[in-house]
Amino acid sequence: VLFLFCAALTEHKILFLSSSYQRLTDACRALLALMFPLKYSFTYVPILPAQLLEVLSTPTPFIIGVHSIFQPETQELLDVVIADLDGGTVTVPECVHVSLLPEPLLQQTREALAMVLDPELEVADLAFPPSTISASSLKMQDKEIRAVFLRLFAQLLQGYRWCLHIIRIHPEPVIRFHKVR
Repeated sequence: VLFLFCAALTEHKILFLSSSYQRLTDACRALLALMFPLKYSFTYVPILPAQLLEVLSTPTPFIIGVHSIFQPETQELLDVVIADLDGGTVTVPECVHVSLLPEPLLQQTREALAMVLDPELEVADLAFPPSTISASSLKMQDKEIRAVFLRLFAQLLQGYRWCLHIIRIHPEPVIRFHKVR
């Protein structure tokens, strides 16, 4: 999930494959939900009809879901990250390089997600673990996962104002992003 998240943030082409239309829609919507507060501004098609499979050859980034019976048509795609939801695999072509999160953030996010998805890990190493460990309800688990990603964005974007450069030459001040800082 973190790999697909990073691929979406770095504007790569992402293709979901599944035999279930519901699973395709849920996976595409979940990836967009994890990107909050950012909005995905490229092509987004949760279920691509068979007549439009040539859209997969577009040069622009996308998040698209395709039924798994069309998997042979996706084999020739050289620059698309393919997530097989039925098999639980993510295939990355050799020519695609996805930048992951910086290391302290990546490890912290993995640990936080592991604690939300598998709360027994928190007490696994205790000599006297509590007798009952209550797992969160699905609604609460959804909120906890969203909180992990919101915290990640807060850590990623902290100090962004140091990169803003104000140009006062014009009648109205112009603010531009200074990439070097």
